[in-house]
Amino acid sequence: MALCATPIFYTDANSSSPLGFESQLWAAADTLRNNMDAAEYKHVVLGLIFLKYISDAFEELHADLTARRQTGYTDPEDRDEYRAANVFWVPPEARWATLKNHARQATIGQTVDDAMTAIERDNPSLKGVLPKDYARPNLDKMSLGRLIDLISNIRVGDAAGRSKDVIGRVYEYFLSRFASAEGKKGGQFYTPAHVVRLLVEMLSPYHGRVYDPCCGSGGMFVQSEAFVEAHAGRVGDISIYGQESNYTTWRLCKMNLAIRGIDGQIAHGDTFHSDRHPDLRADFVLANPPFNDSDWRGELLAGDKRWVYGPPPPGNANFAWVQHFLHHLAPGGTAGFVLANGSMSSNQSGEGEIRRAIIEADLVDCMVALPGQLFYSTQIPVCLWFLTRRKSPLAPSPSGGGLGRGKGRGTRDRRGQTLFIDARQMGTMSDRTHRVLTDDDIARIAGTYHAWKSDGRRPTDDGGHLAAVGGRPSAVYQDIPGFCKSATLDDIRGHGYVLTPGRYVGAAETEDDGEPFAAKMERLTAELEAQFTESARLEQVIRENLTRLGL
Repeated sequence: MALCATPIFYTDANSSSPLGFESQLWAAADTLRNNMDAAEYKHVVLGLIFLKYISDAFEELHADLTARRQTGYTDPEDRDEYRAANVFWVPPEARWATLKNHARQATIGQTVDDAMTAIERDNPSLKGVLPKDYARPNLDKMSLGRLIDLISNIRVGDAAGRSKDVIGRVYEYFLSRFASAEGKKGGQFYTPAHVVRLLVEMLSPYHGRVYDPCCGSGGMFVQSEAFVEAHAGRVGDISIYGQESNYTTWRLCKMNLAIRGIDGQIAHGDTFHSDRHPDLRADFVLANPPFNDSDWRGELLAGDKRWVYGPPPPGNANFAWVQHFLHHLAPGGTAGFVLANGSMSSNQSGEGEIRRAIIEADLVDCMVALPGQLFYSTQIPVCLWFLTRRKSPLAPSPSGGGLGRGKGRGTRDRRGQTLFIDARQMGTMSDRTHRVLTDDDIARIAGTYHAWKSDGRRPTDDGGHLAAVGGRPSAVYQDIPGFCKSATLDDIRGHGYVLTPGRYVGAAETEDDGEPFAAKMERLTAELEAQFTESARLEQVIRENLTRLGL
C-alpha cells in the first residue's frame, strides 16, 4: 500500500472530528492478520502504537533537555528528569528511531520484542503489560515493517498530539474496530464509547473512588477522567480501582490508561473468586459485566457475604454482579451498570426475589431501557441500572464529604421513588448492524435524570445538566408519556416488581388532528376503495401489454 511521504499531523481544531488517518492505519494493520484472528493481532498493533506514543513523549523531552544542557543543570540521559515530568524512560534500544531503522530487516520482530522487554525493565509500572511476541513465525515481517513505517509518520505523543488526545482517539478507533472484527468476543474488552459516556454523564463522578470490577480495556475510567476535565474539575479528585479476569485484556487496559497518563489500581484476577479490592467502598461503580454468564462457578460461593439480597443462581451471574456492586458501594455511593433486559423482569431461579429485595431496600434510583444493536457482542437490547444509597439529601456525600455536602447539594429527597426512562426509540444507525446514541440523545437522557433528582433550587444537582422536555432543555422535571415516568414504590409493587420502563412510561401522546373519528373512517375507506379501483385498472393495462407482446 502507498505510504505517506511526510508526517501526518492532526490539524482540525475540532477535537471531536475524525483524525483523518485512522482508516489508512487500520488498513495497514489489517495486512498483519493472515493466520491471526483479531483477538491476537490487536495486541500486536496496539502495542506498537503504545511504543510510538511513549517514544514521542520521551524524544520531545529529550530534545528540550539537550537544548538546555549548556546551562549545566540538565542531563538528557538522567532518568530522574523523565520521572519528574511523568514521562516513561525509553532506553536507546527501544526508541522509535531504532525500530524505524530496522523496519525492513528480517529481524524486526525480535527488535520490537527486545524494545518491549527493555521498556518493562526500566519502567516497573509496565512490568508484564507489553506484548513481546513480535518474533512469532506467523507474523509477517514485511507487513510489520510497513506498519512501523506508517506509524512513524504519525505524531501521537508530542505536545500537539497530547493536546488533541490523538493517541487516545486512535486507541478508541482501533478498539472499536477490533471489537467489530471479533464480533461476540469483542464485547469482552470493549463497551461502545457512547454507552460509556451516557453512564458517566448520569453518574457525574466529579470526585471520589471510581470502581469497575470487570473493567475490560478501561473505557469507564477514560470517560470518567474526561468528564472531570470537561467540567473544569481536577483529575486528581478521583481515584480509580478496577479488576479484569482476562490477562490479555488486563494488559490492554493497563496500556490504555498509561497512554493517557491515568494512574489506577487495576488488578488481574477473577472478581467473584479472588476479589483484589475486598475492603474498597466506592463512591461510584461503573460496569458492563458479561451478560447472562453461566460459567461463573457460582456453586462454589454459596453463603458468600456479598449475597445480602439472596443467593444468585449458579446458571446466571447477573444478580451476582449486582450484589457485588452493592457490596462495594460506599454509604453515599451510586452504581450505574449495563445488564441484559431480562434482568428487569426475570423470575427464574430466585432472581425475582433478589430483585424484589433490592427494590424493597429502596436502592433502585433509575432504570433506562436502551435500543438494540448498540453493542458488538450482542444485538439484543440492554438496559441501564442505577442503584444508590443516597436518595436522601442527608446521606453522606462521596468520599466522606459529610451529610448533605459536596456536589450532591441540590438533590431532593427521592426515598420511595424511582425514575423510569424508555430510550428504545433513540439512537441512529451508524452502519447496517450498529446503532449509536448521539450527543443529543445522551444529553436528553442524562438531563432528565439530573432534573428529576434536583430539588428545584438550582437547575441540576451536578452542574449544567438539564432535562429535555419536548425536545427543549428544561430545568424542571416532568413526566413525559412514552419517555419518562417518576414512579413510587407502590407502583412497582403493583407491577410485580418488574422494572421494565415501558410498563410505567405508557404510550407517547399523539397529536389530535381535530377530525372526528366517524368522518376520518369514512374518508380513509373512500381513499382505500379508490386505490383498489386504480390497482385493478393498472393490472388490466399490464395484462393487455403482455398479450400484445405474445406473453
